[in-house]
Amino acid sequence: MTKIILASASPRRKELMKQLIGDNFQVFTSSYGEETVEGLTPEELVTHHSLEKSRDVAGNFRDGVIIAADTVVVCGDEVLGKPENEDMAREMLRMISGQQIRAITGITVFDIGRDRELTKYETTRIWISDLTEKEIDSYVDTGEPFGKAGSFAIQGKGALLVERIEGDFFNVVGFPLFRLGKMLRRFGIDLLNQVDE
Repeated sequence: MTKIILASASPRRKELMKQLIGDNFQVFTSSYGEETVEGLTPEELVTHHSLEKSRDVAGNFRDGVIIAADTVVVCGDEVLGKPENEDMAREMLRMISGQQIRAITGITVFDIGRDRELTKYETTRIWISDLTEKEIDSYVDTGEPFGKAGSFAIQGKGALLVERIEGDFFNVVGFPLFRLGKMLRRFGIDLLNQVDE
């Protein structure tokens, strides 16, 4: 079976990967820093980051297929990263309140042995409800906004902030599984036939 390497420290991506193929993959966190690159669209930014993460991790292996991803939340023209403190989390939540926002994930599959890489992106539209200050404070108090792009987690209590979405739910979590499956098939890997041993 092809060795699959997940280039991510995200527990959510790890859990989704485990859901697909059990323990038949390795986690190796990239040391690449995700600094903002001026002049790139959000789509170009996430594909750039995912590609650089995969290349960084590739230097540690002689073979295998690396999967790397990077997700941002975009409100209007502004890319929202992960809040560094409670005030930043509240500010982001006020910004997305009552807005349609986008979750954009860049994803790269890199076959080390064949020196072949493929990078795509997925976009999901999200409608956030009008949030009161009390709701914002209560949500920040859960601690859930931290470590999450845009200050909310749709797979947790953040689901209570979301009126509806259009597109791949798992993309909002940070791992567009349908897109990943299609990409891996181009590398001869069918996740439906990868079984836990």
